[in-house]
Amino acid sequence: MNPAQVIADLRAAGRTPQLPVRLEMQAGDVLVLERPLRLVPGKRLVAAGCWNGRPALVKLFLAEAHQRHGERERAGLVALHAAGVRTPALLAAGPVRGGAYAVVCEWLAAAEDLGSLWNAAAHSGAAADIARAASLLTEALPLLAGMHAAGLAQADLHLGNFLLAGGALYAIDGDAVQVKEAAGPLSDAAVIANLAILFAGLTPAWDARIGEFLAAYQAAPGGRPLDVARVQAAVLTTRARRLHKFLEKTGRDCTQFAVARSWQRVWAVERTQLARLRPFLAAPDRFVEGGHCFKTGGTCTVVAAEIDATPLLIKRYNIKHWRHALSRAWRPSRAWHSWRAAHLLTFYGIATPSPLAVLEERCGPLRGRAFLVTELCPGKNLLDTLQPEQIPEPPLATALLTLFEQLHALRITHGDCKGTNLFWHAGKVFLIDLDALQQHRSDWRFQRLWQRARAGCVRGWPADSVLVRWLDAHLPGKTAGG
Repeated sequence: MNPAQVIADLRAAGRTPQLPVRLEMQAGDVLVLERPLRLVPGKRLVAAGCWNGRPALVKLFLAEAHQRHGERERAGLVALHAAGVRTPALLAAGPVRGGAYAVVCEWLAAAEDLGSLWNAAAHSGAAADIARAASLLTEALPLLAGMHAAGLAQADLHLGNFLLAGGALYAIDGDAVQVKEAAGPLSDAAVIANLAILFAGLTPAWDARIGEFLAAYQAAPGGRPLDVARVQAAVLTTRARRLHKFLEKTGRDCTQFAVARSWQRVWAVERTQLARLRPFLAAPDRFVEGGHCFKTGGTCTVVAAEIDATPLLIKRYNIKHWRHALSRAWRPSRAWHSWRAAHLLTFYGIATPSPLAVLEERCGPLRGRAFLVTELCPGKNLLDTLQPEQIPEPPLATALLTLFEQLHALRITHGDCKGTNLFWHAGKVFLIDLDALQQHRSDWRFQRLWQRARAGCVRGWPADSVLVRWLDAHLPGKTAGG
């Protein structure tokens, strides 16, 4: 096939490139792309494959500016090698016949990215796994110290930019490597800004250990002492910026989310769930009417329904009459608010059933009914779990107080934080029913609504019971005389 047509097909393939495909570099090297690993549709494809018959990792740049982006990737890898930072060997780099640019690196057999290993450990909640997660991050710090000492920084620094293979750690993604200080090490301000990107990618629960991580960074070759307070302040600023960008992504088509808009409807779905949820997106009422009903009538219908043999929770937000329709038509639906709220909690590492899809019915710009799909939390709600004349067992007590301490520290109020909206499952207390959840900028408004949240938490148990007295004494944010 014509090389230009091959490249054009890859560029137009979106998220489903047809591999394997054979390409030829202008220097004569032969590339075979066998299996996609990562891609940005129409712009960049990272694939496992071969270079002149040798196993290799190929990063193929497809966009109009492929030459510039490819050269930046190549220059970043060269800079890492020159600084003595371990990174996969650069085998070839240059134009590809047909209008693309390839950067080819050695294939690291059985390599695992540090981000995936971190997520598996950090999210389990077990003490041994938390220690493993901390160890994984600490292993990356010597590579970072070496980069910073050589005047290099990674613009998109996260644990996924490190590979563990054969007991050794490698830095990857030359495209994000920036030469900040060609004549010497990074300034303290530049180091703090770069580390803040890494630490802001962790949940706030890890902020208390930043001092520990900075001590490991200082002890590494090329490391230096840094002011912990300055780093923590930079982390808060960077995390707020990351959260804003992440919540914007929940409403647009991107790597993580598939989004479709038409005159009649708008929907967003976790891309990994798209194939499973297509039948629901096509006919949501069929699944609501055929599900096991938890709540019906009024403004909301809640059911458990099986989709692709998996039990999920579906909430349909109803329209009662024309006045209700008029009041909801111009505002984001409660389903959309809950969708964003669930992703906000997930971003912060707060347990809530995973949000999978949201759908709003539309008539042009006017909103109608809406649907939200989440995982079905298999736990038991706290109103049925806790006994009024007993304090909670230690694991549950710790998880419950941790949840409220997280919400309080982040200025988040739920709006209806009663026992039936708190579920005990897998060693965590899950928060559900997020229709009114808010994160506040105003401390005055937060404090006022937080007191309502404290009062709501004990609703359902006798006011003078042992449990209510324990909750009132231990939940954070109690006002003087309260």
